[in-house]
Amino acid sequence: MRALSLTWSPGLGWRGAAPAKPAAASLVLYVGGREALEGGERHRELRAAFPGAIVAGCSTGGQIDDSDVVDDGVQALKLDFDDTRLRLATERLAGEDASLACGRRLGSVLAAPDLAGVLLIAEGLAVNAGDLVAGLQEAIGPGVPIVGGLAADGPHFRRTLVGAGEAVPAPGLVAAIGFAGPSIRFGHGCASGWDAFGPLRSITASRGRVLLELDGEPALDLYERYLGPEAEGLPNTGLLYPLRIWDAEEPRHDVLRTLLGVDRQARSLTFAADLPVGWRAQLMRGRFGGLADGAAVAAGDAGDSCAAGAAIAGDSAAFIVSCVGRRLMMGQRVEEEVLAARECLPPAMRVLGFYSYGEIAPHPATGRSELHNQTMTVLTLAERP
Repeated sequence: MRALSLTWSPGLGWRGAAPAKPAAASLVLYVGGREALEGGERHRELRAAFPGAIVAGCSTGGQIDDSDVVDDGVQALKLDFDDTRLRLATERLAGEDASLACGRRLGSVLAAPDLAGVLLIAEGLAVNAGDLVAGLQEAIGPGVPIVGGLAADGPHFRRTLVGAGEAVPAPGLVAAIGFAGPSIRFGHGCASGWDAFGPLRSITASRGRVLLELDGEPALDLYERYLGPEAEGLPNTGLLYPLRIWDAEEPRHDVLRTLLGVDRQARSLTFAADLPVGWRAQLMRGRFGGLADGAAVAAGDAGDSCAAGAAIAGDSAAFIVSCVGRRLMMGQRVEEEVLAARECLPPAMRVLGFYSYGEIAPHPATGRSELHNQTMTVLTLAERP
């Protein structure tokens, strides 16, 4: 495999390769701010530069370029595989209620006996990402890892874009890329690093993604009590206080959920994915060192799983997806988590990533692929000799 990093900026155009001169590539991944991707010109330029490649990307809450976090321009990663088959499946979502069926259709296109893994990039707002991943996993089989994330729109939550294949970046698109063959090394890791805040609770009433009660008390009442003056800024300040949930019968299988909306009249909270009645819950809060430690764990696990076994032939690459909430929490110190992850990956590895509205990876305890929030996920790619 051969890897090359590319960057586009206004006035300077593309750097790292000449888009006017077609070149060989198997896959080109790109990430950029919504404004930079609107209209599809960057997508079309990459397709023209690499006519044989699958070209796919999305809008972000910030781009990860090696060990830096940037908001301007577009960052891309060109990968040329020697002995790996790639296949692209795309679907237009007809609303979040159609997410499960959408995932099943994507998986039916990608399913293969030697499918090693799937990279999933999805619409970030009008989607039930938990159902999307569940439908995809159902179709490809439980042993195939799914890694990726949801497109973002900075801190605005207005409009997210995904582009793939012939489809230029637009809302509502979901793209899944399958990697198949005996040579591909598809490594992955995920971790959060948030700290527990307050006592354990039980989810006593919910409606899908809407949390109605914790321990029989209106959910918003509890958040207001624990957040104090910060509760006035909900739902935005809720990004700094995710909810950890888990099934009491499977305590190792815990996930974080991001607060996205508030209904002050109903005293309810809307999160990024379903909150089943009967599950346990606990508020979380962050500290800089803890989030950086979580990033290092995710990258270390991904690098180890990619490097296990035989040596690597050619280049290697990493695709990092972290949460917009983590970026808001860390502020100007956000590069600390990116640098912590970068230091746990091989120095020569090419790194691209973005800040998202939801992260997708196998759970480190159970191995089941699913939606995470407020988490860093890392995908590593290489080929065996």
